[in-house]
Amino acid sequence: MSETPTQGASYAAAGVDIEAGDRAVELMKEWVKKTQRPEVLGGLGGFAGLFDASALKRYERPLLASATDGVGTKVDIARRMGVYDTIGHDLVAMVMDDIVVCGAEPLFMTDYICVGKVHPERVAAIVKGIAEGCVLAGCALVGGETAEHPGLLGPDDFDVAGAGTGVVEADRLLGAERVREGDVLVAMAASGLHSNGYSLVRHVLLDRAKLGLDQHIDDLGRTLGEELLEPTKIYSLDCLALMRTAEVHAFSHVTGGGLAANLARVIPDDLHAVVDRSTWTPAAVFDLVGKTGDVERLELEKTLNMGVGMIAIVPEQSADVALAALADRGVDAWVAGEITERGDHATGAALVGDYAG
Repeated sequence: MSETPTQGASYAAAGVDIEAGDRAVELMKEWVKKTQRPEVLGGLGGFAGLFDASALKRYERPLLASATDGVGTKVDIARRMGVYDTIGHDLVAMVMDDIVVCGAEPLFMTDYICVGKVHPERVAAIVKGIAEGCVLAGCALVGGETAEHPGLLGPDDFDVAGAGTGVVEADRLLGAERVREGDVLVAMAASGLHSNGYSLVRHVLLDRAKLGLDQHIDDLGRTLGEELLEPTKIYSLDCLALMRTAEVHAFSHVTGGGLAANLARVIPDDLHAVVDRSTWTPAAVFDLVGKTGDVERLELEKTLNMGVGMIAIVPEQSADVALAALADRGVDAWVAGEITERGDHATGAALVGDYAG
């Protein structure tokens, strides 16, 4: 009896395409190169990204700041729409705008992209968005990892995460210890939903209301998908420029948990931040989510940014200079509240009044 030939197992048969991965790396190289700073050594392909730390010698006492994050379920919107070159902006914003909160200059970032199947052009598009975001944040993209997970993720599924490093002079470190009674809150407008609350947004608009991503929404002036994929505003360079122009005591990056909860993280135990809703009108998308899902205002406010992506806490006498500096950079900003004594308030921050409009 003759034996039937059998084919041995292989990585490719298990679902991992090494050649596709190599092709993705080649496609992304041109975008990564655009992010390079003078301190970066080498290029893609090494086991680690190299950054010349001798550049920090100009600091008296340099403090390194680090952060890591992802973009949550917003990746599902990108996947459904087949648009992959904007989600990287969101990733950089989530990481580097956390770093700049303490006054740190963003230096470099690494990314992690996990896919069910490597489609080189898709991976390259994701990295293109990350690289463009790094340019907007003033940092270098020094490396990353693309992992293929067949059997755990579907062929079109993916997720992204990143980690970043920045530096700040110790005596210029921002935070709660600098905040004083009488300081004012300078709010910087968000570009949209940014990258938080998408589990609620998807549940309300897609699962319950059955709205289509290609459906034009008159109040939004564009399709729902275009609105939901609007990239997160990157404030890093705006915040650094503001620090050079005006006295700044603290920043608060408004992400998961909403405006009040994130603001409370930089308020001293004996003080309280009062945010006046009447100073701005949230964009139409927030009203769409609230009315469509019958979501209570407080629930919206603890989930979404409600139109404010970053807050600078500055002395009252610095407010006009701060607003002018931000206006010069094209940032829509306004005084949205003040710092008061804590008194009987149980929390560090609260929203009062009703939204304008």
